[in-house]
Amino acid sequence: MITYYDDRSVQVTSTAVRVERRSYPLAEISAVWHRRGSRSWRVLAGRGALGAALAGPLVAAVLGIALALWLDRSTTVTIAVVGASVLVGLAVGPLADFLFEHLDRSYDRGSRQWEMWARWRGQPMCLLRTGDALRFGQIYRAVQRATESAPPVRAARQNAGSSAGTIARPRSRP
Repeated sequence: MITYYDDRSVQVTSTAVRVERRSYPLAEISAVWHRRGSRSWRVLAGRGALGAALAGPLVAAVLGIALALWLDRSTTVTIAVVGASVLVGLAVGPLADFLFEHLDRSYDRGSRQWEMWARWRGQPMCLLRTGDALRFGQIYRAVQRATESAPPVRAARQNAGSSAGTIARPRSRP
């Protein structure tokens, strides 16, 4: 048995797809496809907040420098305000690494719900629903690889009582 994907809730092997506590033998799956849900405004707002947090210190530094030049105070005061503004701008450096990491993870996870469907025993069945786009892609590809490498399944004819049948190969779309 070959394992194509394995985590705490999903396992894809050369014999079956297991999601949570349910098992779907590959021999009973005739088609696999996916659906993409609508965008999550919560995720998009979070990305916007991260962008604002990244831009905030830089905007404050530029405004501080502009204010120092506009006030037309003594050279000492102007240098002090410009210096403080530059320090505020430099503070974004360590913060930026942390925020960019979270922003990258946000894009990896995606902003939509993803569903993987299969025709199981002749009926459409939603096997998996997740908002994590990266994980969904890994699982979906694992199911595709498992169904492509599975031996062909003989479909029994309902009208004829013989064992001769046609070969039903899983497809990636209905």
